[in-house]
Amino acid sequence: MRESDSLWWRLIRFAFRLLYHEMAFTYDAVSYTVSLGQWRTWQRTALDFLPDPVAGLILEIAHGTGNLQLDLHSAGYRSIAYDFSPQMGRIASAKLDRHEVEGIFTRGKAQELPFADNTFSAIVTTFPTDFIIQSETLHEAYRVLTTDGVLIAVLNGTLTGSNPITNFIEWLYKITGQREREDASPQDYFAGYGFTVEPKIVDCDGSQAHLIILRK
Repeated sequence: MRESDSLWWRLIRFAFRLLYHEMAFTYDAVSYTVSLGQWRTWQRTALDFLPDPVAGLILEIAHGTGNLQLDLHSAGYRSIAYDFSPQMGRIASAKLDRHEVEGIFTRGKAQELPFADNTFSAIVTTFPTDFIIQSETLHEAYRVLTTDGVLIAVLNGTLTGSNPITNFIEWLYKITGQREREDASPQDYFAGYGFTVEPKIVDCDGSQAHLIILRK
């Protein structure tokens, strides 16, 4: 790797660290802008693949600013919100308080889940960073899921229109590493951990959400 490439990716990682930590208060506005308002639509596609609420407890990994926690509550699910960023935890907790929703928040790394085996009927994560493809994360997810449990990840979304604005946004996604490698498949990242691997593309209004469904 050329030094310029190495410096570029270090800068990108630093920018994302700021977005998830010190600049977390900008996350909702940034995500809305870079998706032309589609971010929440993409997030909500995860709900279509969750088991029935009576199946058991849901774990959201990397809960961010708490938007999906509100969706889960509205849909009748019991959930635990888990994130490494203390800033995101404070923002999400305050958001749920404003909506008079009681949330359960826990802080930690996805690679080290502080939960007992067979605890959750489903795990959901939306727009995760590369922790989602790390072996420690996938082993831990398999461990804490119940028999027939499922992990649902909304990996990204794409704008389907072709115009200067959407083309520019897609270019930004590519140069910041937010698009899959063309020479890699979901099996390359998620096979070998005991899950069945099922990619999903959900058509939205003027866009598509790209998910991966991992069934235990």
